[in-house]
Amino acid sequence: MDNQQKLYTVSQLNNSVKSLLESEFALVRVEGEISNLVRATSGHWYFSLKDDKAQIKSAMFKNANQHSRVNPENGLQVIALAKVSLYAPRGDYQLIIEHLEEVGNGALQRAFELLKQKLFKAGLFAQENKKLLPEIPRCIGVITSSTGAAVHDILKVLKRRAPSIPVIIYPTLVQGDQAAGSIARMIQIANERQECDVLILGRGGGSLEDLWAFNEEIVAYAIYKSSIPIISAVGHEVDVTIADFVADVRAPTPSAAAEIVSPNREETIKKITRHLQRLQYSLVQFLKEKQQSLLFLRKRLRHPKALLQEQMQQVDELWQNLIKVQAHYFKQKNQHLAYMARNLNAVSPLATLDRGYAILRKDKQVIRDINDIGLGDLITAQIKNGSVNCLVQEKTCT
Repeated sequence: MDNQQKLYTVSQLNNSVKSLLESEFALVRVEGEISNLVRATSGHWYFSLKDDKAQIKSAMFKNANQHSRVNPENGLQVIALAKVSLYAPRGDYQLIIEHLEEVGNGALQRAFELLKQKLFKAGLFAQENKKLLPEIPRCIGVITSSTGAAVHDILKVLKRRAPSIPVIIYPTLVQGDQAAGSIARMIQIANERQECDVLILGRGGGSLEDLWAFNEEIVAYAIYKSSIPIISAVGHEVDVTIADFVADVRAPTPSAAAEIVSPNREETIKKITRHLQRLQYSLVQFLKEKQQSLLFLRKRLRHPKALLQEQMQQVDELWQNLIKVQAHYFKQKNQHLAYMARNLNAVSPLATLDRGYAILRKDKQVIRDINDIGLGDLITAQIKNGSVNCLVQEKTCT
């Protein structure tokens, strides 16, 4: 043994190997199957990654795994982004995992189901939050790739069904790592501009991985927060994305979305024609009713001349009745006056004079007693048709 060779303690050697591994293998991607999984009470995950020939111990600490979309299980095939290290106290070679994802579509499907459950609990799929589509849009917005087949399919249908409605394209990435952020941004821009009253969000068909941008949480919340109704038209009829659940309406294809949002020109013309016919019929009926009312009123309405003549005749009749009543009244009064005159005449002094009697007065006073006159008095005797002045020469008392 060479005494000049450096001597290590076990701890020194393990620490040196650890430093060497961590410096030479900063970050590596490792694919393998999870086994011997332990979830520590501290929140850390410990397991082994293995293939059919070897295995390596691994650790994923709490600060890394709390944001992981993978729920690790024994037997799950994963890809780990990790640092190569060594646990010096035991000399165990291991991986310190920073990020974990499932392998293939199985991983994507699992992530899809987890996000679906999360957003469902948050209320993003609730039916009461769905907005109604406009019956006849004033402007249609399309959020999709400006070079994809979907935009051409949508424009073709809209040109056929509703060529008069303007269409605005909001171009976006629909695939790749940057697609979800681009889609969310276009939804936000459309809402800020308020140019359209309905939006079509879509793209053509593809694999689950191709459509993954429409399964991102950022896109789901952008759709949920939109004040403009959104139709989701992602992929083919069999394709289902998170965007379909959050959107106000789900269309099986982009072409179907264009059919849903646009009024059919021929059907619209027929509908307008039906409304016009109903309006014409109602107008004719209204005019007939008013014409009948006018005829009825015309029959009741009399010419002013005829009305004046009738009123003049009524005045004449009233005048004749007044004359008759007046004559009758005066006749009654005359008869009563004659009656009263007869009664008055019966007690009148003049009637007494007619029978040969006379009224004697002295100094214009009626003489009622013989003692009121004396011999030599000048008195007046009133008879029927005149008076006589008399000188009293003799008086006889009875």
